Amino acid sequence: MAKILLVDDDPDVLEAGQLVLEMEGYEIATASTRAEGMAAVEEFKPDLLILDVMMEEPDDGLVMAQDLRHRGHTFPIMMLTSAATTAGFEFAPGEEAAPVDEFQPKPVDPTTFVAKVGKLLGARQ
Repeated sequence: MAKILLVDDDPDVLEAGQLVLEMEGYEIATASTRAEGMAAVEEFKPDLLILDVMMEEPDDGLVMAQDLRHRGHTFPIMMLTSAATTAGFEFAPGEEAAPVDEFQPKPVDPTTFVAKVGKLLGARQ
């Protein structure tokens, strides 16, 4: 069973994401801040990280992804963002500024979300 860590400051996103992914058979842990997320990575050792861009700070998710990559973590990262729709930002996965494997705009369609999670986990195996 794959382990997925969800990091988002919105409790509704955490609850919905956890529910959808547990129904698919994944083991889920959650965190609501970058600091909690960093600690959870070390303790939970996820196979996939799903991360919000904006939490306490507007770039918390990007900074966390960069920090994890600099520390040598290679698990896939899916970044959730409403920044593209609300502020017009464009992100490209894999860049130094955004070292992630997939961007998923919010609001998240559950079917698309589950498919992207499966794709990212399948690519890792």
